[in-house]
Amino acid sequence: MTQAIPGRKQSRSRTAPPVPVHPRLGVRAAYRLQQVLRPNAGYRWLSARLESAGPGRTLFTGAEREAKEKLFGCRMCGQCALPVTGYVCPMGCPKELRNGPCGGVGADGSCEVYPERRCVWVDAYDRAASAGRAADLSLLHRPADHRRWGQSSWLNYWQGRDEDLWTAEP
Repeated sequence: MTQAIPGRKQSRSRTAPPVPVHPRLGVRAAYRLQQVLRPNAGYRWLSARLESAGPGRTLFTGAEREAKEKLFGCRMCGQCALPVTGYVCPMGCPKELRNGPCGGVGADGSCEVYPERRCVWVDAYDRAASAGRAADLSLLHRPADHRRWGQSSWLNYWQGRDEDLWTAEP
């Protein structure tokens, strides 16, 4: 059970237990979208303006939450790993493992906790491999900073706060 933090609004994505989700957006389209959203001066300017405007930031983060939740099963950790996991959200793993599958993956690729669902890491490998990006899965992910739950990962990305989320070399 998630405990409320005094003075902090809880994200509805964080309060529900994680359940593996198969992304709705195709992997090739997701990698193309990654190219469009790559940080640049325009996005840095936009994100700085959104962060300084309370309602703008709230609306932007809400729109991001809705889009990414529907497309990828995003849980709004604020530290997006989608670009290096075949656009499968690793936080959808019931154990919230960010560096690969647990030892309980079924021989058929099923999740140990939800056997009727496919393991997010099996999906991640299949999607990354189909796009020629399987090596991305060898990158070591830093532990999640739980203070960022509910924040916009796009704003964090454009402002350069996500540059050390994973190692540079496998």
